[in-house]
Amino acid sequence: MSADSHPTLPPVRLLPDAELARDALAAPLFARAVRLARWAGPDTRVDTGGELVPGQLPEAVALLGLDPDDEDSAAHAGQAWRVAVDTGLVDVTEPEEDGAGSVEPDGEEREFGTAEPGEDLALVTGGTPGDVLDLWLAALDTVLADAAVPALDDLVDALDAGGEIDFDQLDWNPRREADFLDGVLANLYLLAVAEGGTADGPVPLPVLAASMVVPDDMGDPTDAVLEQVSDAMMRLDDQFRQLEPIGLVEFRPVDEELMAEAEDEDFLASAGAGSGSVPDEEDVSRYGLVRLTPLGLYGIRARMLEAGVEAPAVGELAGKGADVLLDVVSHYSEAAAQAEIEQWLAGRPVPEAATELLAAARGADAGGPLRRLRCQQALAPAGAEAEPAVRAVLDDAELGGLARVWLAERGVADVPAPDEEMVFWLTIDTIAAQLATGGADGGGAGAGEDAEAELPLLIQSLTAHHAGFFEQAWRVEHPATAHVLEAMGRLHPDKKAAKEARKAAFKARSRGV
Repeated sequence: MSADSHPTLPPVRLLPDAELARDALAAPLFARAVRLARWAGPDTRVDTGGELVPGQLPEAVALLGLDPDDEDSAAHAGQAWRVAVDTGLVDVTEPEEDGAGSVEPDGEEREFGTAEPGEDLALVTGGTPGDVLDLWLAALDTVLADAAVPALDDLVDALDAGGEIDFDQLDWNPRREADFLDGVLANLYLLAVAEGGTADGPVPLPVLAASMVVPDDMGDPTDAVLEQVSDAMMRLDDQFRQLEPIGLVEFRPVDEELMAEAEDEDFLASAGAGSGSVPDEEDVSRYGLVRLTPLGLYGIRARMLEAGVEAPAVGELAGKGADVLLDVVSHYSEAAAQAEIEQWLAGRPVPEAATELLAAARGADAGGPLRRLRCQQALAPAGAEAEPAVRAVLDDAELGGLARVWLAERGVADVPAPDEEMVFWLTIDTIAAQLATGGADGGGAGAGEDAEAELPLLIQSLTAHHAGFFEQAWRVEHPATAHVLEAMGRLHPDKKAAKEARKAAFKARSRGV
């Protein structure tokens, strides 16, 4: 990631690869695929496409400990075999046209191929955690592709007399279905990583379905839109049932008793569809609940990165320079920035780290105020070891005020008083940084509603302690002077002071500041 790369998503906290790999190996579907790969051998028969022939499925079902009387067991075994083949855990040789045949239980004679453990099977026990996660990601691709396929009953209904699927009747577009599922998972990911998101709690299925269907600017959803939400819910209920065994999500399906009500407006309204509201806690689980697991966060992030989406992870800047650190975390929320800064500081000698951070905080560009704010945040926990580096910038025009604040907060007695020019420069720089965090000025790194509420109070406090503040402030040689004064004119709670701020901003603009 370069210093000019500004992520579009908040950073995600990922578990260490070793823990994620253990989760991958424990995922039921992946574990089944591994067991079938170890079972594969000379007597294993496959048909065209590498699928187990029907006569082999009972043995596979028994090996996996599935209930032979459950009609879904053969499908589960078949899916596990498909995962094993697609991930390279199993190598198959498909049948030759003139190859040997066998009579299957249904009385049909079929040609068959063979199967054996693949080279990648050794990576399960002998590879690195990264090797295991690569295998799991390949398995995830297979499961996601399966989840985007219509139910078997729908496919049968859409078969024409020639045995071909009538896609017009099915109303199924493979690309559209895959994009829909990717969009749903991206929404789940964003909810998990966003500041104040739902990482610690599940998302009600109606809310998730509505996020994909209901337009952002729509008030009360129409009956037609509610019907689309209902259809999306039922589709997601089926898809998440398929995604849970690979370890991607934790899922509580829709209550069977509610399935028949899925197209009823009152059902969807009480579920919170379209409004973003959530039903009472005692009822919410009946509508279906889902969240990404830690392994799921890893998997969806990996897919986003592959698609070219900036999806940062906490700790990935640990090996970068302070210039990259401050530039990138300037676009994070305060909490996310703190997490990344702590990772960066870990293991670095405090004196060298402080020196590097202070050097990186300099700059008269638009990002300078935020870099200095994050530098101050990074230095906040530092002790006496950082003092020499901080003292070294006391006379620096851009860092002298920051240095004095840091030393004063630690009760250092011999801190030289700042001159008036430095006081006003620091005031403009501080407000510019707060504006850039995305509060009352909009956009930026996301201090959000707190900044919007607190900034007018900060502005009022600063001006109250400086007689003739605006008459002096417009003369400050800071690139953000006019911008800050204009914001103060909008935000100052005192109308007279706000008018003075607007006049000062005009003067600053006139002199090119």
